[in-house]
Amino acid sequence: MEKAINATDGASGTTKANVPIMETRGLVKRFGSFIANDGLNLTIRKGEIHAILGENGAGKSTLMNMLSGLLAPDEGEIYYNGSQVSFTSPRSAMEIGIGMVHQHFMLVPALTVAENVVLGIKQRSPWFRLSAACAEIERLSASFGLDVDPRKRVADLSVGQQQRVEIMKTLYRGADFIIMDEPTAVLTPPEVQDLFRVLRALREQGKTIVFISHKLQEVKAICDRVTVLRLGKHIASMPMEGTSPSELARLMVGRDIQPPAVRQPPGDGAKLLETANLSAWHGGIQVIRDVTFDLREGEILGIAGVDGNGQRELCEALMGLGTKHAGSITVRGRSIEQPSPIAMIASGVGYIPEDRHREGLMLPMSIGENLIAKQYRQSPFSRYRMLSRRAIRDAAMRAVQAFDIRTPAVDHPAGKLSGGNQQKVVLARELMLRPDILLAMQPTRGMDVGAAEYVHRRLLEERERGCGILLISTELEEILALSDRVAVMYKGRMLDIIDRRHADAEQIGLRMAGL
Repeated sequence: MEKAINATDGASGTTKANVPIMETRGLVKRFGSFIANDGLNLTIRKGEIHAILGENGAGKSTLMNMLSGLLAPDEGEIYYNGSQVSFTSPRSAMEIGIGMVHQHFMLVPALTVAENVVLGIKQRSPWFRLSAACAEIERLSASFGLDVDPRKRVADLSVGQQQRVEIMKTLYRGADFIIMDEPTAVLTPPEVQDLFRVLRALREQGKTIVFISHKLQEVKAICDRVTVLRLGKHIASMPMEGTSPSELARLMVGRDIQPPAVRQPPGDGAKLLETANLSAWHGGIQVIRDVTFDLREGEILGIAGVDGNGQRELCEALMGLGTKHAGSITVRGRSIEQPSPIAMIASGVGYIPEDRHREGLMLPMSIGENLIAKQYRQSPFSRYRMLSRRAIRDAAMRAVQAFDIRTPAVDHPAGKLSGGNQQKVVLARELMLRPDILLAMQPTRGMDVGAAEYVHRRLLEERERGCGILLISTELEEILALSDRVAVMYKGRMLDIIDRRHADAEQIGLRMAGL
């Protein structure tokens, strides 16, 4: 274990005063026998953007939940503006100026921005007027460059605009210390730049931002200082200036991260999956337009593109998930007239969905129950229509070990795992089936660099086995690192399919913009 590094020099940006706003001393949080935070000592300064890094399960979310009043520590002390504090709820934390913007937004789509912002606030006067709230939201919006219209319905806003509403909620309640959990996970590159502009404006006006992310290049671009956690312990705190992403990755996982090994181009394998003039409609709107491609044995075909250009709908059409379609789908030379999840699974197709919460997992159920969700009718998990709990538990134990799923117990509910460990459960379930074809949508979304490296290695192992993988990712580096051929989706169309050896980031970036 490395010795903790305590920075004594000032961070960049507006942190010259080096005045602490938040400190923790010996903070401990246990869940049964599992220690999520182990004696954490942390200092965050006023007016800085402070990154918290760590692997999935390193204790970041537990720490933030204690700082925002969602959890109470078992041991240790929290100091805010020099005074020891003890929170009984998120409301008590907000009352002294601490707010949190969660990765999964806490908004009511049918309500307006203003109605969402004031929702849950105990009004001091019975004569509350929404018009006054709108005026205050407009003032804050202008002050911090948020560009939020208080009268618009949240359902009509883009994802980036909804995130600004979440930030507005904290500002309206008077927060000076704002925790942001994976704030760029669902944003497009332009929306990320808009968010960074807002965060810099908040910092210039004295707000303190805690920035939790797995994207080291973004952390490097926006943050003043960084703290690294590993296995619940404090590893290092340092200024961001002069620190490289590779050094941060090493501190997070305790070793150097190896890029995917150079590998031979795939041979002329048999065609596993073919589409011809595939089109699809959703809600009466055409979302896929005449997509034609093939996927061969032992090949990774990467599909790059900004979120919302038809990637999700392509996978849903291939899996028969309710999207009306035209054109043909062929698996191993056999035409699939009416694709359905059952038919595609029976044809040897695995599917890692984009949203692990809504589509990938049954959150209240255990790890084992999620792992057998596609095999529960089969031996050894079922005999005489009765589930074998022992077989399910044995499968869960093997998966936890093989896929490094970090959990207090193998019968732990999937919904209580960290996001990266939830993703590992989804991956384990699909690979247990040894598919011939794998549709992998955003397979490393929300994962730390160590977990992402592991997923990349498993995907390459499947490729070597002969599996054909359709890899869909908004992370261009991931596409270029893993793919044998690269296609770009733009407004529902699949643009040129390029051999990876002849593709570069600039070329693909232009196609992602439709050029």
